[in-house]
Formats: sequence, C-alpha cells, structure tokens
Amino acid sequence: MRFMLNWLLTSIAIAIATFLVPGIQPFGMADAWVCFAFVGLFLNIVDSLVKPFLTVISLPLTIITLGIFQLVVNSFMLELASYLSVNILGAGISIASFGSAFMGSILVSIMRSILDSIAKN
Repeated sequence: MRFMLNWLLTSIAIAIATFLVPGIQPFGMADAWVCFAFVGLFLNIVDSLVKPFLTVISLPLTIITLGIFQLVVNSFMLELASYLSVNILGAGISIASFGSAFMGSILVSIMRSILDSIAKN
C-alpha cells in the first residue's frame, strides 16, 4: 500500500514540475496523466534500485560540495526515469536539457516533501 501512495505522490509531483518548468513536457500517445504515472513508477523504481548505488559512489563529491552534488544525482535519476518510461512503455516526459532536469528534480523533491507531510496527516 505504501508503494502505491509513493507512486501517486511522485506522479503528482512530476505533473506539477512539468507544468512549472519550461523544457519538460508530456511525451507519447497517451494522456498526460498516464505519462506522469509512468514516469512516477519508473522514478520510484530507479530511486530504490539505482540511486543508493550512485549515492555511495558519489559520496566523496557530495561531501566536498556539502551535499549540493546530490541535486545532480537527483537530476540524473529524473532523466533516467524519463528515458526508461519513454523507451519501454512509449509514454513519459520529454526533458529538453540538463537545466530543465535540474530544476525539475528540485521541484519534484520539494513537492514530494510537501505531499508526504500532507499524506501523513
């Protein structure tokens, strides 16, 4: 049940980021909400499988930059989730540049924190 809630909240956060960040838009033949759901699913999978490995590898750089490099790792996770959803399921989001992915990952992180706090209450 927790996975489904995480998936829903992540999809909502991605939808909000898509509407606020220029350079990120729904992609594919499906409706926009399906695109957000696919990317939300893959973002949860990537965050649970790939992100811990990248976090450990990038730990020295994260320490040197006082944690700022973790934003870059989050950007790569959003890019990877977008790539996987578009290439495996045929629908997702299109990210124009790394700057868009960077701003999108910051917005997704902020929105997920807000939505998590709302969901707990």
